[in-house]
Amino acid sequence: MLKVDARGMSCPQPVLMTKNALEKNPKGVVVYVDNETAVMNIKRFTNLNGYKINVEEKDEDFVLEIVK
Repeated sequence: MLKVDARGMSCPQPVLMTKNALEKNPKGVVVYVDNETAVMNIKRFTNLNGYKINVEEKDEDFVLEIVK
């Protein structure tokens, strides 16, 4: 699965990176972010576009597994 490292990025960059990754690999991607605002915005984007998302918190980061 395609991995996107959006840690250290402020919105809307993580959402745009996720969107670009899903265009390349529409079956799903894994996104790494380091703030809850990015998690909420990516959740909103993926839900609006028919994706399922699983969020796991690891230390100070979040791992978002996004699948169609």
